[in-house]
Amino acid sequence: MKLGINGLGRIGKLSLWRHISSKYFPELVINVGREVGSSLEDLAASIERDSTYGHLGNYLYGYKGGRVIENLNNEAGTMVIDGLPVKILRQSRDPKDIAWRENGIRLVVDSTGAFTDPTADGTAAKGALRGHLTAGAEKVILSAPFKIKSKGLDMPTDAVTCIMGINDEMYDPARHAVISAASCTTTCLSYMIKPLMERIGADKILSASMVTVHAATGSQEVLDRLPKTGASDLRKNRSILNNIILTTTGAAKALSLVIPEMKTIGFIAESVRVPTSTGSLIILVVNLQDELEKPIKRADLIGIYKDFAGVSPYLLCSESQNVSSDIIGYPRAATVIESSETHTRTATVKVNLPAAARTVMGVDTLDVSVTQAVIYGWYDNELGSYTNMLGDLTERIAEQML
Repeated sequence: MKLGINGLGRIGKLSLWRHISSKYFPELVINVGREVGSSLEDLAASIERDSTYGHLGNYLYGYKGGRVIENLNNEAGTMVIDGLPVKILRQSRDPKDIAWRENGIRLVVDSTGAFTDPTADGTAAKGALRGHLTAGAEKVILSAPFKIKSKGLDMPTDAVTCIMGINDEMYDPARHAVISAASCTTTCLSYMIKPLMERIGADKILSASMVTVHAATGSQEVLDRLPKTGASDLRKNRSILNNIILTTTGAAKALSLVIPEMKTIGFIAESVRVPTSTGSLIILVVNLQDELEKPIKRADLIGIYKDFAGVSPYLLCSESQNVSSDIIGYPRAATVIESSETHTRTATVKVNLPAAARTVMGVDTLDVSVTQAVIYGWYDNELGSYTNMLGDLTERIAEQML
């Protein structure tokens, strides 16, 4: 079974690297929708070199790795990468016009970020995610959260958001054709929240908030530029080289799609972008209701994460003192918990009871023990964490299509 990838931006290119490495798929078909440079050799050079992760050959074979792209045929748009046949499509950027059917592609990963609405018709004039299905694919995986543009529309019944190891069992091969792999931040956050849900319980989590200190993405400008007509967020046009930039994240909304219990918890998610190429950090603050005689301590939280890491290949609990560059390329880790910085504070809060409760209980106030916990989780928002997780999800879906 072949795999199609639409787009060779950051996630598309690194997904190509990931699948070249695993060789689960015997052939890859990549749509870029246009000519790149002046020849296929220019595209090959872009695939083979990366400013963050280095050379593809080194990624595959360490310091002994050399050139791994050969047999380029510019007319046919084909090349061989580390022994794997790769075909490049350059004719169309609209999903419905991509030659998936002609190339025998049943499964597509869309990494363009341009088509995120699962309700948009596949024949839409400006292109749509479902256009891949119109073009012959049976299933499409979106490397971003879904965004329904029209208010009042529900999530289609054939669409689902899945994160490996969190809720991938929700994927139904007979039902789902449009799958979102969420985002790098939601993926990391889910591995910080789920262990607490399972061991402490959603009913004991009073509220939570998070801030992601996130590496730069393609939405930031290298140098200051004038905003587009009608733009409301002027910060996006400021240079990421010189600034820490406040922005937004849809992680809270997306998290409730993969962990439905989050809908019962007051949760706030914020984001700032910083001048690094990759390697991001979530600072999670959780307010927990616990027993007066036995408050939740730092050691309890570390124990919870260590136990979860013992059964999940996607969570690591680190005893080291990490910085962001230590996380770059970290294999198969959705989240790296910084154990040394996890800490808690417990206080007894007096809660004023409503009149009806006072009559029944015979007291005016109730002492409640509340513990505030601060937990740090690192993630390589490009290759190490997100793209590896996306690749595993892609292969899981492909297995059920054979």
